[in-house]
Amino acid sequence: MGLLEVRKVFKAFGGLQALRDIHFMVNPGERVGIIGPNGAGKTTLFNILSGFCQPDSGSVLLEGQEIRGKKPYQIVNLGLTRTWQLVKPFFGMTVMEAMSVPSFSYRARSKTSPLATPKEEIVQVLDQIGLGSKLWVEVDNLNQDELRLLDISRAMVTSPRILLLDEPFSGLSHKETENISRMILDLNQRGLAVVIIEHRLRELMKLVQKVMVIHFGEKIAEGSPEEMVQNPKVIQAYLGGRSRGLGLA
Repeated sequence: MGLLEVRKVFKAFGGLQALRDIHFMVNPGERVGIIGPNGAGKTTLFNILSGFCQPDSGSVLLEGQEIRGKKPYQIVNLGLTRTWQLVKPFFGMTVMEAMSVPSFSYRARSKTSPLATPKEEIVQVLDQIGLGSKLWVEVDNLNQDELRLLDISRAMVTSPRILLLDEPFSGLSHKETENISRMILDLNQRGLAVVIIEHRLRELMKLVQKVMVIHFGEKIAEGSPEEMVQNPKVIQAYLGGRSRGLGLA
């Protein structure tokens, strides 16, 4: 049994079939990438996994428990959380204040060590992420890289088993992307499973262990990054017939 299992998920919006028979598994501590053209259904899938959207049919299991139909906060309390493609900072707050908001969740409170206060737990997360020196800086004064780190830090306050990242490299420079990648690998080495939607394929392919490809709402391929950049269906549907430029072909 995987940590996360998605079975035969379908979702339509009116006459548009957004997802059709999506099925895959994420194992504990695994790094998985999800790629596909714009409109392929990737964010819809994340919305279903995190409870912001309900599938028409199918099943989503987290550690063997059905989470379809549960509200987002209930799913967070079970150990799955996410970030968003568009960073949603709490402007007007300091970093410490913004980090304190998710610390009130049931899971965060239940996971707090009896030897540490909530503030100490937050400081520890920020130190791990690389924002320890920004504790009392206002969110409004953070750059794009720091806002991405803060977004992930807020998610980590809830001590998730699996983290969904929606385009974490969007708008970042090469150096900033490397910084986020190192942080993701560090969190993964601590046992966190990570699922990433990303259009910057070169960076993604170097980071993940497995890739699932969605095209027009259907899964067309799944396997290692090396396999995917050589897969004819992937090259035709997503890469425009060219596999060069990913650093793997």
